[in-house]
Amino acid sequence: MKLNPYLMFNGNCEAAFKFYEQCLGGKITMMMTHKEAPSAENVSPELHDKIMHACLELEDRLLMGSDCPPEYFEPPQGFYVQISAPEPDEAERIFHALAENGKVKMPIAQTFWSVRFGMLIDQFGTPWMVNCEQVV
Repeated sequence: MKLNPYLMFNGNCEAAFKFYEQCLGGKITMMMTHKEAPSAENVSPELHDKIMHACLELEDRLLMGSDCPPEYFEPPQGFYVQISAPEPDEAERIFHALAENGKVKMPIAQTFWSVRFGMLIDQFGTPWMVNCEQVV
C-alpha cells in the first residue's frame, strides 16, 4: 500500500505543479484540464482550462492534485506535506526553493532530532515540512 498526498488548488494547480517540479526535481507525468476530460460537457466552462488531475513523480512517490470548483475550495489546514532529504545541503536547497514568495513558519536549522528541519507555507498555500534526519 502507498499513501500519496492529493492537494486541492483554487485555480493555480498548473503553476503549483510546475513550481514543485522545479523545486523537487521530479517529473510531471500527468496534467489534464477539465476540457480534456471525457466528462468536459458536465463541467462549467469556467473550469475548462483548470486542472482536473496532475501527477508529479518523485522517485517512488507521487504528489497529486487538481483545481476544485471555487465554491468547494478551502485553504489547507491541519496537515503538512513532509519531505525527507538525504543530505543537509539538499534539505536547505528544497526548503529555500519552496519558501520563495511563501511564508516561513520555522526556519530550517538543526534540531535535537534532525540535522535540518524547517516548516513553511509556499506561495500556493501548501504547508511543507523539510527534514534531514541525523546520519548514524
